[in-house]
Amino acid sequence: MLRTADEELTVDELAARAGVTVRTVRFYSSRGLLPPPRLRGRVGLYGGDHLARLDLIRELQALGFTLTAIEHHLQRIPHDAPPEELALHRALLAPWTNDQAEDIDRHELDRRAGRSLDDERIEQLVMLGILERIENEPDRVRLSSTAMLGVGVQILDLELPLEMMVQAKRIVEQHTAQIATDLRELFAAHVLRPYVERGRPENERERVRAATDQLRPLTIQILVNGFQRAVNDVIRDHV
Repeated sequence: MLRTADEELTVDELAARAGVTVRTVRFYSSRGLLPPPRLRGRVGLYGGDHLARLDLIRELQALGFTLTAIEHHLQRIPHDAPPEELALHRALLAPWTNDQAEDIDRHELDRRAGRSLDDERIEQLVMLGILERIENEPDRVRLSSTAMLGVGVQILDLELPLEMMVQAKRIVEQHTAQIATDLRELFAAHVLRPYVERGRPENERERVRAATDQLRPLTIQILVNGFQRAVNDVIRDHV
């Protein structure tokens, strides 16, 4: 839901609405990540633009941006940018998956895998990029995705050469990274740049934001379908 710029919230109300602490709001303000509040006497009042900016900060954090990188990004956005403009920025930067890495112990890892994983299996999952070692914490691992853990365990059950599976992972990563880069440039050239060159008209913001949101599932469906057809073509040509 888009924020309205004329909302009036105290710092406590702002923090509650944004799901952060008052201390966090004050810290962001001290770093210039939030514009100053509007004053009514001695009371600072915040609006929908502050809420939208906090949403954007959290989106950048979810993408792994450092605080310095977030500062640099927000410096390019005017302090008087309306909530709708900030919502568009957020839509363009939103991660395409809700999975976030988390640190878990061996017991929790076994529970999620549905079986006990010995050290050899864990090392194989590390090589496949599904788990990461945590420095100085031998009994804990970093899980990139619960969904991929199940996939990784099933792959290991196939008893295929691990070297082959690692190479397959590299091939997939190489090609998907290039696809992502090409598609992003295509979207920028035909949607974002014309929008910016036209002066970011207000009547186009929601259309661009909605197109960005809908593009995610549609692109994934197209990629899956395209890969399936490509595999069929390769099998047919080989036979």
